[in-house]
Amino acid sequence: MLSPKKTKFRKSHKLGHGGKASQKIVLSFGKFGLKTLESHLLTARQIEAARRVISRSLERSGKLWIRIFPDQPVTKKGGEIPMGKGKGSVDHYVAKIKTGTIMFELDGVAPQAAINALKQASHKLPVKCAVITKD
Repeated sequence: MLSPKKTKFRKSHKLGHGGKASQKIVLSFGKFGLKTLESHLLTARQIEAARRVISRSLERSGKLWIRIFPDQPVTKKGGEIPMGKGKGSVDHYVAKIKTGTIMFELDGVAPQAAINALKQASHKLPVKCAVITKD
């Protein structure tokens, strides 16, 4: 699963999410892409599940680019621990996704196969997505 090799700080402040994306809003690498229609925090597991669906439905043909990376740590305290006593340890990492961000890009496959693969991947994600193409 995706996670940073090294971070400057082990724990971070709580993340605010929302707003429109100003980066990663146009297709840069492939001809087909999966674009978000709402803001959310995506876990490394969700990104990996979508990647697996795409690669398996295309039978490992073509080229896939993942444009997002889970680099924000989320902490969690253990069960039945009273309040106080500091912040919990890092549980998992998330990627902060804004509205309009392109998450995945595809190239080198048939148009219908690419659209089907990206639609299947969107079902694995907790955000509304749209499949876009380069004109």
